[in-house]
Amino acid sequence: MFTDKLQLLLVEDDLDLATAVIEYLELEGILCDHSANGSAGLNLILLNRYDAVILDLNLPKMNGLQVCESLRLQGIDVPVLMLTARDTLNDKLDGFAKGADDYLIKPFAMEELIVRIRVLSRRRSGQAMRLTVADLVLDLQQKQAFRNGVGLKLSPTAFKILDVLIRASPNPVSREKLMQSVWGDDQPDSNSLKVHMFNLRKHLDGNQELKLLHTVSGHGFAIKDNQ
Repeated sequence: MFTDKLQLLLVEDDLDLATAVIEYLELEGILCDHSANGSAGLNLILLNRYDAVILDLNLPKMNGLQVCESLRLQGIDVPVLMLTARDTLNDKLDGFAKGADDYLIKPFAMEELIVRIRVLSRRRSGQAMRLTVADLVLDLQQKQAFRNGVGLKLSPTAFKILDVLIRASPNPVSREKLMQSVWGDDQPDSNSLKVHMFNLRKHLDGNQELKLLHTVSGHGFAIKDNQ
């Protein structure tokens, strides 16, 4: 999708509501694909890179919880705004447990939908359970990394660094942002990052023909499957 506009997916089986939402989004300059069932919606998410997904809870073929859980298990970190007519704590907890990032209760004001979507679209979701680039897999539940199915012996800090880099892939992450993301305000000296990057590169790419960790001059580091 070669556009600077936000690109969303709406998965909603109420066609009147879907039409109203899409038309309002267009007025705001936001592009939106639509699916009327969960199975087709999941296929669209797998095929495209959306800035955010608006996902109804009650859907035919696959409900919203099943769609959300499936995409998170596959490592897809697109932000998900769940729509539901049920305003109960348990419903919200179920949604968050399956990987939703935010909730909006029906009926809702279009202005609130726009505000929530713009906030969500500025970040990738932290709810993904597996992240992948080429033959590299990061299992966020087990806190383990694999290449070609072989486990990598990484320190907790190296794992955090890899997590940050994969989420940004293929874009580079600056040294400053990397240190802030990993250590927060309690940062070590810059040599610590150099040592961790050296060790991470050795474990990640040492015996591999395909190199995934790249130093991008003037920009920092990037995980990508091409030079």
